[in-house]
Amino acid sequence: MSILLVRRGARRLPPLHHDDAARPLSHRPASMLPPSSRAGSRAGSRAALAGIALLLAGCASLSPDGDAPQVLSLVQGRPLVGEAQPRRQPDADAAAQADALLHGPLDQEAAVRIALAQGPRMQAAFATLQLSDAERAEAASLPNPVFSFSRLREGRELELDRLISFNVVGLLSLPWRARWADQRQEAARLDAAQAVLQLAADTRRAWLRAVADRQSAVYLRDVRDAAEAGATLAQRMQKAGNWSVLQAGREQLQQAEAQAQLSRAEQAATASREALVRLLGLDGAQAARLTLPDRLPELPTSLPAEADLQAQALRDRLDLRAARADAAATAEAQGLTRATRFVDAMELGVARNTTFANDADRSRSTQRGWEIGLPIPLFDFGQARSAQAEARYLQAAARVRGVALTAVSEVREAEAARRHAWQIAHRYQAEVLPLQRQINDEMVLRYNAMGASVWQLLAEARVSARTVDAAMQAQRDFWLAEVDLQMALTGSSPAGLSALRAGGSGAALASTTNEGGH
Repeated sequence: MSILLVRRGARRLPPLHHDDAARPLSHRPASMLPPSSRAGSRAGSRAALAGIALLLAGCASLSPDGDAPQVLSLVQGRPLVGEAQPRRQPDADAAAQADALLHGPLDQEAAVRIALAQGPRMQAAFATLQLSDAERAEAASLPNPVFSFSRLREGRELELDRLISFNVVGLLSLPWRARWADQRQEAARLDAAQAVLQLAADTRRAWLRAVADRQSAVYLRDVRDAAEAGATLAQRMQKAGNWSVLQAGREQLQQAEAQAQLSRAEQAATASREALVRLLGLDGAQAARLTLPDRLPELPTSLPAEADLQAQALRDRLDLRAARADAAATAEAQGLTRATRFVDAMELGVARNTTFANDADRSRSTQRGWEIGLPIPLFDFGQARSAQAEARYLQAAARVRGVALTAVSEVREAEAARRHAWQIAHRYQAEVLPLQRQINDEMVLRYNAMGASVWQLLAEARVSARTVDAAMQAQRDFWLAEVDLQMALTGSSPAGLSALRAGGSGAALASTTNEGGH
């Protein structure tokens, strides 16, 4: 729907005659009108201007805090966020909090608190929300009135034409546009809340990977040390003539492979640490003070009792709530399109034209009036606009259903992944590691009793370190699966809201307000 505000040209008045006494009262110059008529005319003009000013005073205003409290209420109490308080901008308090938390080993909850207080992604999310709030205020405001002025001269006659006009359709459609803007802003709040949860989840994942990679490097360093001891002893045995080149080469190969694996693990530990530093928004000095715990959190002894996770996802998922808000906004836009199907533009103007004769009497005449303009639906009856609005609503409804199905499916997948990850990690803790310790003890006993060689003891030490590393990786996978499940319950899939924003109803109302309007 196009809302047009057309500037009207000034009207030319006929030359002023001197037989004003014979004219009707309404056609006499303003200077010749009775005082009561002039007062009534001025009162009517003042009333019209006061009405316009009253309408303009009802325009939407910007939120002073950028809608941040509404976002905080959406994420408060979520397991991914915990007790962290997201901030729109990093300040002295956020820096002091980060410095205090960096004094000791940084745990997972402290990492989330720092990321939500001073992370760059947090600032970008709230800036995007503030931009959306400005767009909401703009969409819910009346178009500005248009003032036209012309000065025309013909001979000694001077004519001044003034016209002020405003968009009547913009006034009548303001309730629709205000509701549409509010619903779009609700979707933007959910988008910002999703960004908060996504940052918290990414921070937790980065912390888990950084701690696990650091722990893995420690275990592989033990493997390297055992391989170096074996290679050194093999070289001595070869020099003494007790070992062949083949036997010594095998031990040297073990050392080279162990060193390569350690180098790879140390590089992964550095990369995961720097990824965490970026998410936390730490500067160079703060990054140098960052220390991580030696071990991952302990594995829970059992999983919590099964709940109706699918119903929880349908109730709490932010991308599903955003899809519903988007569908509601599309429905509002469809209602506006139907209401303005035939007449999608209307202009009302108040005119005042004054003509100066510039003769010996210095006489002048003034005409006041109003004009209205609207399109005549001869060729376009609005069928295309109605069809577009209906198609957009069907798209929005399909997105709601698609997001709901995706939410339920992702929760089932994430819950199964967590259950299997716990089972694997628990088996390592309950069966594999105890058996490995038992084998290590038996190998030491055999070595002490001269029943096993030092090569067998060193080989068993390498196997034991790799087994402990595999158990730690399984423990890390469980905690990552726990984060993924919490994200599936309350957030969205990785591309959930980005796809929703790409298919939103912004064009639905943009087509009703942006064509030719002021």
